[in-house]
Amino acid sequence: MNPELERVSGLIREVADFPQPGVLFRDLSPLLADAEGFRVVVGEMAAHGTGADGGVDVVVGIEARGFLLGAAVAHQLGLGVVGVRKPGKLPAVAHRIDYALEYGTATLELPEGTLRAGSRVLVVDDVLATGGTVEAACALVEHAEAEVSAVSVVMELAALNGRERLAGRKVRSLLTV
Repeated sequence: MNPELERVSGLIREVADFPQPGVLFRDLSPLLADAEGFRVVVGEMAAHGTGADGGVDVVVGIEARGFLLGAAVAHQLGLGVVGVRKPGKLPAVAHRIDYALEYGTATLELPEGTLRAGSRVLVVDDVLATGGTVEAACALVEHAEAEVSAVSVVMELAALNGRERLAGRKVRSLLTV
């Protein structure tokens, strides 16, 4: 493993039984608070948004930690950022989708007037677990007639098989546990 990413891995805190018993939560707060660790993660994620095909046009960050990461990645790439939100946070909603989580269900909403048809999108989030959240965000992007060019996450929980739900997509995780 890249020594910088190994250091980043050490900044992620594990919290047992949160948000409910039996769930091991990966808390990226210490990583986000560490200037060097945050710089490494943003740089690595931004690199996934560039490529031989010309890269992406906009970054979509998933609430809530995906907002922080997505905004920083978009800034580094010189792009705009769109946040997909939990219900009740947006004054105008283009589309909403319900999906299953590792420990329940949730809903995401896309703000109206933020994605242009044909836009190439980098979807950014902190953790890929069961894949439901990222899959829902991709569905919102595609409902807006934009294209998911790539998905970038900090950490993938391999045992939960979330990548299977994203089959056929270009997915990169910086760390896999």
